[in-house]
Amino acid sequence: MPNPRTAALAEAIVAARPDADPAAMMAARVALVDFLACALAGSTDPSLATLRGVFGDAPGRALVIGSGQPADPFLAALLNGHAGHVLDYDDVQASVRGHPTTVIVPALLATLDPDALPTAVAFLAAYLVGLETMAHLGRAIGPAHYERGFHATATLGPLGAAAAIAHLRGFTAGTTAIALGLAATQAAGLRLQFGSDAKPLHAGLAARNGLAAALLAEAGLSGADDGLDGANGFLQAYGFGEAAPERLLEDWGAPWQIVRPGLTLKAFPCCTAAHPVAVAGLAFHREGIRDLAGATITFPPGGDAALVVRTPRTGIEARFSPEYILAAALVDGAVRIDHFDARPVRPDLAALAARVERRHDPSARRLSSDPSTRFVVVEITDPAGRTNCRRIDGLPGLTDPDDKFRDATAGSEALRPVPDLVRTMHDGNDLARLLGLLARRLQP
Repeated sequence: MPNPRTAALAEAIVAARPDADPAAMMAARVALVDFLACALAGSTDPSLATLRGVFGDAPGRALVIGSGQPADPFLAALLNGHAGHVLDYDDVQASVRGHPTTVIVPALLATLDPDALPTAVAFLAAYLVGLETMAHLGRAIGPAHYERGFHATATLGPLGAAAAIAHLRGFTAGTTAIALGLAATQAAGLRLQFGSDAKPLHAGLAARNGLAAALLAEAGLSGADDGLDGANGFLQAYGFGEAAPERLLEDWGAPWQIVRPGLTLKAFPCCTAAHPVAVAGLAFHREGIRDLAGATITFPPGGDAALVVRTPRTGIEARFSPEYILAAALVDGAVRIDHFDARPVRPDLAALAARVERRHDPSARRLSSDPSTRFVVVEITDPAGRTNCRRIDGLPGLTDPDDKFRDATAGSEALRPVPDLVRTMHDGNDLARLLGLLARRLQP
């Protein structure tokens, strides 16, 4: 028999009914619009061609978003997960301490049979179950997992993806438990890859591995059925003594994690931890401050763990540099996609960023999934010696991603119906229409 907690989680995944919660379902629709904006914009990134060249183009019918060229399910999951995360513009969830949607949705899309589609409602409900699983694992595994160097999107993602597929395809609890174990044994991804093409690859690999875990379990491949909190299980091996297995099912679906603490939809295409810095910098710009003699950014302990780059060489690295992001906001009055491409950073922004220092407030609570522990204080000294200070609490985000979608798709007339369709789709015909729209090639 599975370990009691692994078995209980598997049973919760099978029995879940998030489609009975209107608030959760509407939040899922908004999250899907946001993810599609990110994946469509990311689909033209040159790294996608590299992945396709290396992994090949085995024939298949699975959707590859924005490409016009379908692929086999495993490649499609890899490409769509990578595309959704390549701009670092996709949603983040506090309990996960990572990016759930860019793993779960690509895995679900890859498992769809174009000739026997589920209803759109069933698809959205499966996404919610995957997110709930990923978030509860994030709470149970404890903070040391991330702080020791693991990228939670990559490690928790395969389990969330496997759970979503198990729910959509109607697995038994026993098969679901094995799928979770097969996903856990493929959990990998290190934060040292932040600032490189390997970070979005984490999302693609997590989607592919979650898909593989679910389909192998469904096909009868054997595996441990106590993979989460059994001896040498996922929580023990990856929790570094700080795991709390009792939290695995605590408040499951009450409310759903997409409702509280909810998702943060990004307003800026860079690491979430730097978004409060961007907000402060844009406020200074509006006040007429465009230069600085020096600046200090203060975080709570652990608040800049993801911000691993201090002196970025390229825009890709700069996604993880609050120093650069402050400089861009001050000088340009915007934090745009073109600030974070593969070109070398602009000399003027590099010079400004070099005058910025970081510090931590030792009297503050350590950053956790509790939003009240997150803050940034930005203090600037301008060239005339005047000092200005702003404190940003919490994590800023969007409530409506429609403008983001239009911008990400360059106002494409063909894709214009997508947000409204996602917000209203119900049956399999609606889902088929959405897949048809997303199959169109998006020009760079």
